[in-house]
Amino acid sequence: MKNDIKILRERLGVSQGKLASLCHVSRQTINAIENNKYDPSLQLAFNIAKHLGTTVDQIFSP
Repeated sequence: MKNDIKILRERLGVSQGKLASLCHVSRQTINAIENNKYDPSLQLAFNIAKHLGTTVDQIFSP
């Protein structure tokens, strides 16, 4: 699943570590999601969207 997490995160000046901390996951998890090596759970996807100030459908695309 393609995503725009890195683009949105960098626009906001949020590090992978900070986003990971806000979402209660490891930095490695955020890195794996950004690099399309891991698809997050629905709950984590909503959490990421919330902390990036957007919606799940604006971040992820099939």
